[in-house]
Amino acid sequence: MALPSPAAHVGDLRVGLIGYGYAGRTFHAPLIAAVPGLRLAAVASRDAARVNADWPDAEVIGSPQALLGRPDIDLVVIASPNDSHYPLARAALAAGRHVVVDKPFTLTLAEARELGALADARGRLLSVFHNRRWDGDFLTLRALAEQGTLGRIVHLEAAFDRYRPAVRDRWREAAVPGGGLWFDLGPHLLDQALQLLGWPEAITLDQALLRDGGHADDWFLARLDYPAARVVLRASMLAAAPSPRFVVHGTAGSWVKHGLDPQEEAVKAGARPAWPPAPGWGADRGASLITRPRGQALHTDHWPLQSGSQMAYYAAVREALCAGAPNPVTPVEAAAVMALIELGRRSARERRTLAAGPSPLASARDY
Repeated sequence: MALPSPAAHVGDLRVGLIGYGYAGRTFHAPLIAAVPGLRLAAVASRDAARVNADWPDAEVIGSPQALLGRPDIDLVVIASPNDSHYPLARAALAAGRHVVVDKPFTLTLAEARELGALADARGRLLSVFHNRRWDGDFLTLRALAEQGTLGRIVHLEAAFDRYRPAVRDRWREAAVPGGGLWFDLGPHLLDQALQLLGWPEAITLDQALLRDGGHADDWFLARLDYPAARVVLRASMLAAAPSPRFVVHGTAGSWVKHGLDPQEEAVKAGARPAWPPAPGWGADRGASLITRPRGQALHTDHWPLQSGSQMAYYAAVREALCAGAPNPVTPVEAAAVMALIELGRRSARERRTLAAGPSPLASARDY
């Protein structure tokens, strides 16, 4: 059954976006505008000139509270600083709105669980923007795993490497709640690992602040332990020569992928996505190599990459609201990521491996 829309009008779902910083401008606004049936109606931002230059048909509203008070908004998208996700999502749900929250879902597992329960009680859709599920290289890896091309996966290594030696004056790199690389890139990598291999038995996290003049962690290495597999997740802000994006070893072969998915850079360069994707959108030119036994020797071949389509997330949100389709990222799935974020921080503080405990995914449901 389709979830009811809060607004009484007929037509496109009216979307209100809170925040027009990097995430709002680079990801949410272009992807929302790309999907037929969604209309970017209003943006809560203090920089009206920048919003108007990009989206002249969207109304600029001076505060999140004023946007939440608008009865004609069907879906509220929260792309504000991490420490505001929980209070804004709670206020939006309390106001009867459907809600999308940028990752990380919240700052704590308790907050994530509370929001999931509130959405359930109010009968509202609550979804979390884990857009990296729709990167072309990850779509390729999921297909390799589902088809058994590599056999049983025994080792997964995933890295987000960047070279940004200068510390910028922004909340993501500041010593504030929700700042630092573990909160920024950790959710992407953890969500991908959970999608591929499920809930781990244990986690070990090492965090560091390596840049001159830095204020928050800018490097991490996390290890997830599974009964018959190991996962290594890494990120760095001082990697001039990046490592492979993925290294995957299985009982029947290995796959190595270089380079990041191109969709983010394409939007930054001025490209506008569309749904369905235009030919060539999300085409990844990075090296993709598979090595498997052939006869008595190992052979390495190029493996074709799927094209990425992060717009598919918002297309799925539209279908969930209009046609009762599944929530593309449920609160339970996003809360599982927050559980590992929280447990990882404790592991780093105590400098030891911590058991992950029972899987919260066992009770996963769509809200």
